[in-house]
Amino acid sequence: MSSPRDASSNLRLTRRSFVLGSGVAAAGLALYSGEIARHMIDKVETTIRIANLPDTFRGFRIVQLSDIHLDEFTEPLFLEHAVNRINEMKPDLVLLTGDFITRGSLTFLVSSHAAHRCAEILSGLKAPQTFAILGNHDVAVDSALVVNALQTAKIPVLVNSYVAIEKGGSRFWLGGTDDTNGGHPDLDLSIPTDPKAPVILMVHEPDYADVLIAHPKGKLVDFMLSGHTHGGQVRVPLYGPLILPPQGQKYVEGHFRFGKLQLYVNRGIGTVGLPFRFNCAPEITVHTLQPE
Repeated sequence: MSSPRDASSNLRLTRRSFVLGSGVAAAGLALYSGEIARHMIDKVETTIRIANLPDTFRGFRIVQLSDIHLDEFTEPLFLEHAVNRINEMKPDLVLLTGDFITRGSLTFLVSSHAAHRCAEILSGLKAPQTFAILGNHDVAVDSALVVNALQTAKIPVLVNSYVAIEKGGSRFWLGGTDDTNGGHPDLDLSIPTDPKAPVILMVHEPDYADVLIAHPKGKLVDFMLSGHTHGGQVRVPLYGPLILPPQGQKYVEGHFRFGKLQLYVNRGIGTVGLPFRFNCAPEITVHTLQPE
């Protein structure tokens, strides 16, 4: 028969074992989220059906890369790996939907170096065409700095502007807004007035889709591509994302449809706040266009 002293010792041992076990589990989870899950890129493939898509663009493949945040937690080698993965996919077009660097980074990489290093790595993309827009972190640090870095690497940046993507005598229009958090987005300048062809629009923040739908030119847009949310970055089972950013709280990840308009929200490859991803892998998306 055990004594009260033995029972008390066993209770202390049980508590100590629980605390130690919890600490080991937490350390293991942090290691997995920070070093393993954060680097496991998920290739997501979608089919985007567009009613007025010219036949020459049937099967046209667009790769979307977003929220790189090369500075605080996204290592240059990891971005190089992402670029190599994209090149293996042999896309017709690469679209970069913002946040190349990080506002308030505490690393040794100053913002100017990070922007130019990011652009230098992205210059290794081998797609026939690549276009970019700015994200809220880019604007908060210095829009001109990021635009200059990308354009020096021969990557055009669409800021309240649009271009024609042409193939076989046909076209679709590609537009991009300024960042909707810290910039001055102008849909009148980002969308052609009388397109007579499909319109694809890049907007960093996905919740701006509601503004687009309400705008007179919103009905002209077929497909909107966004990032910004990181998919929540840390998603707790049965609960969902722990934290979501402003203008990224309604449309968090994946494909949405609002009548004619389709929206895709990419989870990005970078992290902010903490270098963790859990239940929310970094993402590179391949959008294949098909007629509806």
